[in-house]
Amino acid sequence: MKIIVICSGGLDSVSLAHMVAARHELTRLVSFDYGQRHAKELDFAKAAAERLGVPFHRIDMRTIGAALTGSALTSDIDVPDGHYAEETMRITVVPNRNAIMLAIAFGVAAANGDEAVATAVHGGDHFIYPDCRPGFTRAFETMQRAALDGYADVSLYTPFVTRTKADIVTEGAKHGTPFAETWSCYKGGETHCGRCGTCVERREAFHLAGVADPTVYADPDFWVQAVASREEA
Repeated sequence: MKIIVICSGGLDSVSLAHMVAARHELTRLVSFDYGQRHAKELDFAKAAAERLGVPFHRIDMRTIGAALTGSALTSDIDVPDGHYAEETMRITVVPNRNAIMLAIAFGVAAANGDEAVATAVHGGDHFIYPDCRPGFTRAFETMQRAALDGYADVSLYTPFVTRTKADIVTEGAKHGTPFAETWSCYKGGETHCGRCGTCVERREAFHLAGVADPTVYADPDFWVQAVASREEA
């Protein structure tokens, strides 16, 4: 199957790209610049495309992102510390982000004769992000089939939608993903902060998967405290 992967440059989507390249025909990586403060992730997506030998499409959505105000990822709002499963992390929601990106990616896939669009949404995202949940992905695929009816037959590939981030680390390791060449931190500093939700979730996932984490964190031990606080809540 010819598959296009939406790739942010993060651990999940780069692992997905390597898995698709091993199991299917990876045709291209598509990334979106929506004005996120951690836009450095896009350099990691481009590097993944070069490593896997496929075209890289960087799509400029900054004018759209500027209108999607109120998120810590696109507005002048501090990214909170703590685990993803905490209510405070809702401030990192960019409304309708995945729906917008997927719609564009389906158009790119249809225009290029690709058979599926792959995205790395996973079970750990469900609490916070509504456009990462199985109900959304099923409905979106149905909508896209209607939108492209008679023109192209493109499906939505979400192999991690009911799985954990630790499962993604396991799959990534199995397919040779260079984890050090991925970027997750929402704060976009010189190194991963180790304190924001995505850093905590990343560090915990390596621990649960039993895979060595090559990531350099400014605060490498904060995740233990964050996980303990979540479990006590």
